[in-house]
Amino acid sequence: MHIAVYLPLVLPLAAAPSARWLAARLDPRVATGLLTVVALGLAAAGGIALTALAATAVGQIPLLGALGDWSVWVLRRDDPASLTLALVACVLLTAALATAGRTLVRRVRALADAARTARLLPLAGPRDQVVVLDDPTPDAYALPGAPGRIVVSTGMLDALDEREQRVLFAHERAHLACGHHLFVTLAYVAAATNPLLLPVAAAVRYSTERWADEHAARVVGDRRLVARTIAKAALLTRRGVPAAALGIATGLVGRLRGPGPVPRRVAALLATPPRQRRLLLAVTLGVLVLAALSSIEAARDLDALFELARAGTGPA
Repeated sequence: MHIAVYLPLVLPLAAAPSARWLAARLDPRVATGLLTVVALGLAAAGGIALTALAATAVGQIPLLGALGDWSVWVLRRDDPASLTLALVACVLLTAALATAGRTLVRRVRALADAARTARLLPLAGPRDQVVVLDDPTPDAYALPGAPGRIVVSTGMLDALDEREQRVLFAHERAHLACGHHLFVTLAYVAAATNPLLLPVAAAVRYSTERWADEHAARVVGDRRLVARTIAKAALLTRRGVPAAALGIATGLVGRLRGPGPVPRRVAALLATPPRQRRLLLAVTLGVLVLAALSSIEAARDLDALFELARAGTGPA
């Protein structure tokens, strides 16, 4: 149980620095889905590992031993983890569940608020998702809802020419059509269980923007035009967007080493389109499989430990 239970807790140390590297080398659509699954998978595996460790401490409570009909003495004797480590796992598991719960509630509320706001915003046309705000401050973002809205200010429209406006709308429509808000929400909820996964969540947010960038490039047929529009929109935008919104000039939450997200997106558009990299996919999926197998093995070892305690004899 030693290796099986600790491995899911160690794997995020490797996943976190690899997330940005993967986001830069994989097709953005693939990177978004893969990194979201990585965040959720490692969060779940870590939760199972902490639960297995915490259960060995909780199981040593005499009252629970009597209720569960197992020998607390045998459990203490054969427990592979120290009581101190098991108690630390109890604290970490409680904190992880509480933080994940708060993050989930906050994100769901933000999405619900965005949906309510989207329904109230007047459309520019009967068949369009665009809402034009009479505001000289340049701004543009996609607001999720049923249906969602593309919010753009008159200041942003005045600052962009017709071709650049087409890039902007293609980018924002990609956010709504592909459900990028859901990927970002899931990734950050997963990261709430383990701070080591925050770079993975940040990489998911970045890859959704890259996904929308590549979609816009296919729509307009000019990668340099998309790169120029992104840079221009980022320079024009000065204020933040609503919590649940994504936009062409949206940056990452938090600071990572190296250039910021907008320069990296511009550089990616000026380079050749990303290729499918099967080896990277295989290695990443292999890490997920390893985490899953370790979690299953830890759960089986925990069950065997309690079965031994139920069958054992000794002081209660």
